[in-house]
Amino acid sequence: MMLARVAENLYWMARNLERAENTARLINSTTHVLLDLPHGATFGWANLAEIAGLDDLFAKTYPEANEESIMRFLIEDEANPSSIFACVKYARENTRTLREVLPAEMWERINSLYLYVRKNALAACSNRRERYMVLNEVIQQRHAIVGLFSGTMPHDDAYQLIKLGRNIERADMTTRILDLHSAISFPEDNVVREALVERIWMSTLESLSAYQTYRRLVAMHVRSNDAIRFLLQDMRFPRSVSHCLNEMETCFRLMPKSQQLQQLTALLRLKIAQHPTADLDAVALHEYIDLLQQQLGEIHDALLQNYFHAWQDGVPPSAQMQGHLEFAQQ
Repeated sequence: MMLARVAENLYWMARNLERAENTARLINSTTHVLLDLPHGATFGWANLAEIAGLDDLFAKTYPEANEESIMRFLIEDEANPSSIFACVKYARENTRTLREVLPAEMWERINSLYLYVRKNALAACSNRRERYMVLNEVIQQRHAIVGLFSGTMPHDDAYQLIKLGRNIERADMTTRILDLHSAISFPEDNVVREALVERIWMSTLESLSAYQTYRRLVAMHVRSNDAIRFLLQDMRFPRSVSHCLNEMETCFRLMPKSQQLQQLTALLRLKIAQHPTADLDAVALHEYIDLLQQQLGEIHDALLQNYFHAWQDGVPPSAQMQGHLEFAQQ
């Protein structure tokens, strides 16, 4: 029998680590986009905070949305509980209380990642080259941590909770990286626009380590409809939303009191599989992604209700948190 607090810390540790990695991927994708923008195309930095779901928090702290302020906010600002540094810090604190259920080396790996981010976060905010190198190192160290989980932990309830946290966060962040296109104002020239759209989708796939797999499984040329379908619906790719939902279903089947959660997850996966992806422009894609994120939030709320917290006065746990990661800070 696992204490609810231990289960909660495992879940948030996994979500924090996954969010740190995927925020790094989102920023790297943005960096690629900036390098490819031709004359007449602009990037809305304020939109990047909105894509991350943090626009209100950003506006309270920073008077202007420019590259430097957005990078500081997303990489090293401890006041932002979803910044890379804050996420790694919270994961480290969660891990400190979980040594009895985690591999012995886990604390060393996560503490090493924390020390690296603390040392290099500020430099990554102002220099694009330095930023790219630092964020790639964050991604690589995070991969090593996932490998340690997968290769050394027994596949018990603790492991299933880690998988749940990882996959629900990964699904959410994949949709946010997909939504990057809503932050770009494209030039009026149709030829330039078409070439730019293709290049941006290539950058999106590359940021998710999906470009090579896309070319092998889908097509040599990147088309927006195919890329959207691949990242939302393709069960073969581990970062697609449908694959993440399938992994979550598997976890729920192995856990107690999970019938409602299995149904919610299976229903969302079925809706995604049936939703047409052809001819989705940036506005339609943004609206659809908003809907997916709301439905992922419903699964998250149901999971918290089932395993960690009772509803209070009809208020769902996510609303009680007053911020996406408040539980992780406690």
